[in-house]
Amino acid sequence: MEAAELLTRIEALEASLKMATTVNSEVFYWWCTALMVAIHAGFLAYEMGASRAKNALATGVKNLAAFAFLIPFFYFVGWYIYNAFPAGFIPGDASGALPWSTHMGPNLEDQASGIFWAAFTMFAATTASIMSGAVIERIRVSGFIILAIFLGSVVWVFGAAWGWHPAGWLTSTFGLHDIGAAGCVHMVAGFFTLGVLINLGPRIGRFNADGTVNEINGHNMAMSLIGLMLIVMGFFGFLGGCIIYTGDTWMTIYNTPTTFSAFAFNTLMAVAGGMLGCYLVTRDPFWMMSGALVGVISSAPGLDVYYPPLAFLISFAGGLVIPKLHNILLTKFKIDDAVGAVSVHGFGGVWGLVAVGIFASGYPNVEGPAISLGGQFMSMLVFLALGLIPGFVLSYILKMAGLLRCAPEAEEAGLDITEVPVKAYPESRIPAFGDGALTPAE
Repeated sequence: MEAAELLTRIEALEASLKMATTVNSEVFYWWCTALMVAIHAGFLAYEMGASRAKNALATGVKNLAAFAFLIPFFYFVGWYIYNAFPAGFIPGDASGALPWSTHMGPNLEDQASGIFWAAFTMFAATTASIMSGAVIERIRVSGFIILAIFLGSVVWVFGAAWGWHPAGWLTSTFGLHDIGAAGCVHMVAGFFTLGVLINLGPRIGRFNADGTVNEINGHNMAMSLIGLMLIVMGFFGFLGGCIIYTGDTWMTIYNTPTTFSAFAFNTLMAVAGGMLGCYLVTRDPFWMMSGALVGVISSAPGLDVYYPPLAFLISFAGGLVIPKLHNILLTKFKIDDAVGAVSVHGFGGVWGLVAVGIFASGYPNVEGPAISLGGQFMSMLVFLALGLIPGFVLSYILKMAGLLRCAPEAEEAGLDITEVPVKAYPESRIPAFGDGALTPAE
């Protein structure tokens, strides 16, 4: 065989291998995105179950509306922010992420942009869903959608550009290590939610005149538990989307090497640790399943480096503490967070970032300094402020405009009638209403 012919065959093989790698990458992120949709099915179910029957459909509708609104807004705004602002508030060159770019549509020369955009869009929708459960049963659907769009297509995206990007300034300055997005997704969304709750106020009847707390139970705990388990399933897509496939190896979002094996060990150990921790201190099935989320978030920043029993212990510790923080917010500060989103996602993210600074200090980054407790703590403060301040300011503006909270009469009657308007359970003689007792047929 002549040298020229051999060279031609080698080049053809290289091109074929490159195409196979590209196609495999496309397929991988396609199914990660599909799994992440399960997160939103889960949020939908668990929030509807956590609502009283008179509010079940309104809760579901605002989830679906936020999901639908965020997709185009992330296309037109969010993807550009992520690519343009890793250095701060001064934009860099991100012309390829502008909506009129040839990269933002069918393009045989670009098989990456659309698939990565889709995965990031699901991350954006997750931030809105985190807020959604906390504000059920009294927020106006229109006000919620405005908040969700701003959080999902603007606020958290700055956090992702700064700390979940290989060139992000939090990484290059502080050595931030946040593999599973505990900071830019969970912390930002959790503290944005806290800012909203301060202005939104508690549900009617949540507190007595003397400040004591009344329980407000959802109408379908079984639905909530199934929804939470769907979220856990969807997290495998979420965390899979945090890994970059190069064809011969896997890399983290920071271009450091990792393996799916590490993620498998530590994700499952984290789920178990969080569930057991929450269950031991509450004996509450709802908190047991919420503990799975606590566990994943607590270990998410270090999934690539933790020894699996350590991930279990970190998540177990989070499970022991997070329900207590929720009770403090409720009883001491009168924050009516209907599903514990501020504690699970906000404070869970705080613990996750600090924990990796404690247990993985000194681990090198490709860009910037090595992991340190100080760097993780400083980055945590940035995420906290990035979430809390915009959440408070925007919800205050909506409150002043009368767009944040439903009228007391509407809240008492139920948001299904006043905001949808359809009843989830039009028949009256079902356990969802009254004392739950079925009367004999005449």
